[in-house]
Amino acid sequence: MTTRRQFMVSVPAAAAAFALADQFVLDVAPARAQQIDPLQGHFHPKGKAPSKFTLDALKQAKATLPFADKRDFEEQKKGLIAPMKDLKIMADAGHVAWDMERFQFLDEQDEFDSIHSSLLRQSKLNNNYGLYEVIPGIYQVRGFDLSDITFIRGKTGWIVFDPLVTAEPVRAAWKLFQEHVGQGLPVSAIVYSHTHADHWGGVRAIVDEADARSGKIPVIAPIDFMDFTISENVYAGNAMNRRLFYQYGLLLPASPYGYVGQGLGQAVSAGAVGLIAPNRYVKEAIEEIEVDGVPMVFQYTPNTEAPREMNTYIPDMKALWMAENVIASLHNIYTLRGAPVRDPLNWSKYIGEALYRFGLEAEVMFASHHWPRWGNERIQEVLRGQRDLYANMNNQVLHLANQGVTINQIHNVYEVPKGLQDKWFCRGYHGSPQHNARGVVQRYLGFWDCNPTTLIPLSPADSAPLYVEMMGGADKILARGRELHDEGQYLLASEIVNKLVQAQPDNETAKDLLADIFEQLGYQQENPGLRNSFLAAAYELRSGIPQGETANSSSPDVIRAMSTELFLNFLGIRMDSRKAEGMRFTINLITPDNGEKFLIELENATLTNIKGFLADKPDLTLTINRSHLEQTMMGAKTLEAQIADGTAKVDGDVSILKQLASTMVDFDPRFEIMPGTKVREPEVTGYVESGIVGKADPYEAVPRQTIAE
Repeated sequence: MTTRRQFMVSVPAAAAAFALADQFVLDVAPARAQQIDPLQGHFHPKGKAPSKFTLDALKQAKATLPFADKRDFEEQKKGLIAPMKDLKIMADAGHVAWDMERFQFLDEQDEFDSIHSSLLRQSKLNNNYGLYEVIPGIYQVRGFDLSDITFIRGKTGWIVFDPLVTAEPVRAAWKLFQEHVGQGLPVSAIVYSHTHADHWGGVRAIVDEADARSGKIPVIAPIDFMDFTISENVYAGNAMNRRLFYQYGLLLPASPYGYVGQGLGQAVSAGAVGLIAPNRYVKEAIEEIEVDGVPMVFQYTPNTEAPREMNTYIPDMKALWMAENVIASLHNIYTLRGAPVRDPLNWSKYIGEALYRFGLEAEVMFASHHWPRWGNERIQEVLRGQRDLYANMNNQVLHLANQGVTINQIHNVYEVPKGLQDKWFCRGYHGSPQHNARGVVQRYLGFWDCNPTTLIPLSPADSAPLYVEMMGGADKILARGRELHDEGQYLLASEIVNKLVQAQPDNETAKDLLADIFEQLGYQQENPGLRNSFLAAAYELRSGIPQGETANSSSPDVIRAMSTELFLNFLGIRMDSRKAEGMRFTINLITPDNGEKFLIELENATLTNIKGFLADKPDLTLTINRSHLEQTMMGAKTLEAQIADGTAKVDGDVSILKQLASTMVDFDPRFEIMPGTKVREPEVTGYVESGIVGKADPYEAVPRQTIAE
């Protein structure tokens, strides 16, 4: 289904369209020396080469890394059965769903002066692309998406763990697998290890929903899987989608000067997202289930890498599946796109339990990202290191916080112990020590550093003009900013130039200088999320926020899986309270086909609902089957049309629905992050008394793009 709320997933090729080459002004200052002639090989006409300070920083970082340890490369290539020959996988809609061709440049050189050597190493490792044997009876297809898909031989067919993000890569993976190993046997069971979309989104490529509904094919997941899968995609959906452009570098071309991978894998596929509800849930701490004749022990690990997650041990194979709780990297405690901060101590304890419950005898350990580990000694090394990584981050950050180190200082004070830094699998390819340390403080103490100055601060746009005035105006800030840039003092330079950009969003010279500063900071990062964020900000400062139509990312399956209560909660978020002042009414909502009822009230400019109750004297009673309500939620049929044709029945003052609709806001998926980058005004649309204004259906549910992590 296509709706109008579409998010940018592939705009980099149009980068040149945003370059205003005929408006460039030559400036001989070193920070601006390449405005007329673009750097050869850079994707943007204003792009700069790494400075000597960046080159020095990268050289110094490389000298500290344990390059003598080459085991990851040995493990990454072990068990290769067949490489995937087609570098591009097409989507059913006609565009490219998966493109490994754009990452081939990573293997053309041993070093790039614009990429941290540790990040380059990880990106080279993530260029694995094919079918691999883990052990006889367990196989993985890697490199077809951000995550891996795993096939385990059952009695009657193949048990599939975590079917990627979208259907087209799964279909290609299944074809490759069947050509070499599958023997024509069908899928006999599905296991979703946790709630993130790269672990379930491609399921419809290999499972018929009717077989799942009938129970013919078990679909196993941790308890509350559906609730957390959907809720993570709704409440702050628009904001999280926008922030994704920074963490995941969605606008950045793959290039030595741009996007070089995501750490967990190379990227997120752009095919069709689907979801089939589980029919068997794991809810006990340890639960033994025979899956298609294979005894499996599920370890329920809530509130770790995901709100609901589970590890799996296969005793007969001595094979340990660690889902996404253990990967070849430090993971996110705080994720830059925005999400509730995770519990690193809890996470550590579940890894410790897996170590002593399964890890003392396991002979192979594999997961939903990266490559397996073989041999009990190696497995224990990784489990112990990962256990200690999350425990140390929790404990030592709190140790420092208890001595007065604040959320605005902790990232410059906390360090991962040297012994863990020397383990490649503990380095920050998804989470970084810097932003994770701040996340721990946020989890326990919140955003405030206890300095009253920062308790109720002015907004940056309001405070920045005073800073600009006190610093002597734009010319002095630009001059000093260029000096700091040319001295390699990029963080200091960003402090003052950012103030100028906040105060003067239309100052193109200031924005270009801040972009130059961000670009150097991006080159220096080991962590992809940090690199992407700096480079994405530089891109938007130089070009503005790109516009254009893209493939839809809101899956009908996700909308259908949204509970009615979640949908009503989301309407409360979409409502602009300022438009609801003085309104007061009560609505009874009844959905006969599933037996639900809700009391909905608008009072005090706030929309609330309570499940299982009805008002004695409502202003309006709306009766509609849940299956028909879904048509409105998906934007396929308006509520107004459903009332008109009798699909929905109303009793009372039906004008209330138009009053409610008039308060709804259609969130802009490209809101401005960096000042002066907005190219158009956001559309705010909805119903008015005379009918629909604009294109928005105010009762459409629009979860954010399903996020893979």
